[in-house]
Amino acid sequence: MPVSKIPSFSSGSELGSAVVNDLEIAGRCQGSSTNWKRSRSQSALKSSIKSVPSPAKRIALRRCSNAIVDSKGECCDDSNGEPRVVPSSKTLREERSSDPCFQRSTWNPRDPAQIQAVKEALHVASAPDNIVCREDEQKSILDFCKACIEQDKSGSLYVCGCPGTGKSLSVKKVKELLVLWAKEAGFQAPEVLSINCTLLTKASEIFSKVIEKLHPHLKNNSCSPLQDLQKLYSQKRQLSSGKMMMIIVDEMDYLRTRDHQVLHDLFMLSTLPYSQCILIGIANTIDLADRFLPRVESLNCKPNVVTYCAYSKDQILKIIQQRLIVLGYDIFEPIALEFCARKVAAASGDMRKALDVCRSAIEVFEAELRLATNKEELKIVRFDHMDIALSRAFKPLIVDTIQSLPQHQQIILCSVVKFFWQCKKNATTIGELNRSYSEICKGNHIPPVGMLEFTNMCRALSDQGLLNVGQAKEIKQKRVTLKIDGSDVIFALKEIRFFNNCLEFLNK
Repeated sequence: MPVSKIPSFSSGSELGSAVVNDLEIAGRCQGSSTNWKRSRSQSALKSSIKSVPSPAKRIALRRCSNAIVDSKGECCDDSNGEPRVVPSSKTLREERSSDPCFQRSTWNPRDPAQIQAVKEALHVASAPDNIVCREDEQKSILDFCKACIEQDKSGSLYVCGCPGTGKSLSVKKVKELLVLWAKEAGFQAPEVLSINCTLLTKASEIFSKVIEKLHPHLKNNSCSPLQDLQKLYSQKRQLSSGKMMMIIVDEMDYLRTRDHQVLHDLFMLSTLPYSQCILIGIANTIDLADRFLPRVESLNCKPNVVTYCAYSKDQILKIIQQRLIVLGYDIFEPIALEFCARKVAAASGDMRKALDVCRSAIEVFEAELRLATNKEELKIVRFDHMDIALSRAFKPLIVDTIQSLPQHQQIILCSVVKFFWQCKKNATTIGELNRSYSEICKGNHIPPVGMLEFTNMCRALSDQGLLNVGQAKEIKQKRVTLKIDGSDVIFALKEIRFFNNCLEFLNK
């Protein structure tokens, strides 16, 4: 076969023009029916050839191999030797996630580092940089604080809503934004004190915390901490710094006392004539101000209220996706995440519960992965993993009670349910129940207890509200009924391996 001579080209542009000319010559030899295909292929080839760097440029790129290379593969130093701005990894990740042609990397569930990264991303303590679905509430709090600083005026704000709706997280973000705004606007940043009331030994201790942090010079006074604060905020004084003070009181429900005096005194501090205190209270009780602070309202000093509603299904789904997108790979089936969001939104709208369920689904997936063979491919958390996690998260408290019982008491409950199922009854006697109990014990090669101990265990179950044992002259004739739903017993015992055989009657 003759070998054609390969021409030499001095630059990439000459190579490109030569290839295009050859393509045009070949096109003339073909029929007119391929004109459309030919023009399309030529344009695609031209665009690709233009992107081929010339030899001189390739040499220049090799020379700057130690320099930083940007997202387009070009050297970051310009012709003058000055560095150009390179997009950050976060910006590139956002651009790639919005690019339909970008392919996400594959998740390796057998990599402990990747599993740990997923769990950390879904942890409640991992606060995101941007808080989504709470922009309006966050703006209301920030605007209130800005107005207080601009007018050099004290004020009080009450942030309320159901648990897990982002109250504390939003206030924490507002605190950071307020400090930045104050510096940019030329104001002094407020001195911030955050108090979690669950850590206080008694409600009145909160005033000591305020003095200890914001007014340490009053610490050794003979008066009570509350009296010192009231006196300080009621008298005109020389302010050397003019700083506003921001007191964030989380879990304010714990300050409730019989006469609600502590709550009243705390809110009244922001109403005193020379107070420079911005008080922000956070609690789950929505109507706390109306129910427990009537005197504050009568004095026209009722705090402003910002209410956080429970998260909807779409909001829960958006927040979970926001936490997972930074990982760069898919972990859950879309239907599994939607199922979790829908279930949690219908139950409580608690975002912390949704994150816990997702982490639990990861643990269910890990358990299945450990039992799987190498031939089985488990690459993603499926719907059934999420279903198991949701069942564990929303199971009734009675299920925990049953699962924590001694084994023989669990066998008694199983005997009751089995007897009622087979005989279509809703009541039995101690004697009949003992026979059913003995059959289950013998079928599993467990020695049954005696009649006296069996009766005592039935009474123990009655004391825990699981059985109802009636009165009779003879012990064996005492009437026994279930005080709980039989489905709760079945659900609780199904998760215990011992009872797999005992519950076979359900499949018959």
